[in-house]
Amino acid sequence: MPDAQTFRQAWGKFATGVSVITTVESDDEIHGMTANGITSVSLDPLLTLVCASHNTASYPLIKAIGRFAINILSEEQQAIAEYYARPTDQKTGDVPATFSRTAQGAATLDGSLAYMDCRVVNEYVAGDHTIFIGEVEEIEIDPDGTRPLLYFEGKFNRLPNGQ
Repeated sequence: MPDAQTFRQAWGKFATGVSVITTVESDDEIHGMTANGITSVSLDPLLTLVCASHNTASYPLIKAIGRFAINILSEEQQAIAEYYARPTDQKTGDVPATFSRTAQGAATLDGSLAYMDCRVVNEYVAGDHTIFIGEVEEIEIDPDGTRPLLYFEGKFNRLPNGQ
């Protein structure tokens, strides 16, 4: 029978992009979590999903507020990804990030390759995570952004030059 370590190791062989999922509390405080458990779901309507661990500070916020933004990171944003990957009690010091706001009030990360502002339309508990399905209400793509931050075998990576 496979164990959690082997499961993580196997998924580590799947190279992914890196995102920061942002939420905004009622006191206007911005929260974020680094995630690669995201995917597109549907083109009609535009749906996407985020998997949030029940151990994160972002999980109860997404659940209560019913909104999240997906920020797809560029390779220059590795320090931001590292900051938001830390446990909440270790998110100390300044994060090298600035934010803008969407018409709906979501916080989006300046310099991201793209962002999607989403309204939660469904949620499903699956083990120690909840899968939040979000209807995309706003998208912005950086026309100059071309180099994504990647994640492979438990480490941040970059595309080779010339790619």
